[in-house]
Amino acid sequence: MDLRKLSSFLAVVEEEHYGRAAARLFLSPAAVTLHVQQLEREFGTRLLDRGNGPVVPTIAGRRLASHARALLAAANAAVEDVTEAALGPTAGARTLRVGIMGHGSAEVTPAAVNAFRRARPEVPVELVQLNFTEHLSALREDRVDVAFVRPAFEAEDIEVDILTAEQRIVAVPARSPLADAAGTGVHVGDVIDLPFLQLPRHTPRDFTDYLYFETGKHRAPDYALTPQDILTSVAAGRGAGSGLKSFARYYPWPGTRYVPVLDAPRAHSVLATRATDTHPEVRIFRALTVALAREMSTLAERLDTGTRERK
Repeated sequence: MDLRKLSSFLAVVEEEHYGRAAARLFLSPAAVTLHVQQLEREFGTRLLDRGNGPVVPTIAGRRLASHARALLAAANAAVEDVTEAALGPTAGARTLRVGIMGHGSAEVTPAAVNAFRRARPEVPVELVQLNFTEHLSALREDRVDVAFVRPAFEAEDIEVDILTAEQRIVAVPARSPLADAAGTGVHVGDVIDLPFLQLPRHTPRDFTDYLYFETGKHRAPDYALTPQDILTSVAAGRGAGSGLKSFARYYPWPGTRYVPVLDAPRAHSVLATRATDTHPEVRIFRALTVALAREMSTLAERLDTGTRERK
């Protein structure tokens, strides 16, 4: 497949306009249009809707855009990798260290790791479990190369790709008055005074704000560094925890109930990498992960729409 055509197509998708895409690529609008038309002939289907407003991809176009991002990123990384090899001998493939906080980005995390292993079977992969205090420090101290963490955050030296956006939940003891709302949900005002477990003082502010819904002040006697710490204390009736909706799928725990918080802003899980890290394996892993997250999000939305329509 011609990478130039994919580059033109992806530029139109991202710019939502043929002229802006052409300017970005230093091509003429006619050349960009021709590239897209050639791709549509190759695939035998329309890839872009050209109405009076912004240019938007069709369903097939959205699928191709996800693949195009991964292919172009992989091609760029391959150029760098080969160039690096041509400059001199190396000691072998560098291990890619993948940090994972809790359950990471739910189903996206194992899908990304498996996709990378298929794409780069010669590269060793090490999975590193991260606690609640490490989503910045593990990267800055060069203990991991990429990290699946939450929530989204901003840092000058860290690149952040949003992978999922999920409803918030709280974990409460099974005998808590809120446990009966597990099927219906509650509001932030109902949970803000819960005794959430404490975090160490060096925990990044983004994570403490996330766990405590920003303004919660009450604290349980116990400290937590991992999901297991939280759930052990919750089941014992010693406090409460909060998380993303997928937390309930990954951590069924006797003695606890998960309750949706209906009016809390959706929170994100992200893939974080060092801004200065240009290693090809990191670039390939990042491109594959972002592409998979978009594909899986689109599939989940279609399944959710189908479920609502059947109801």
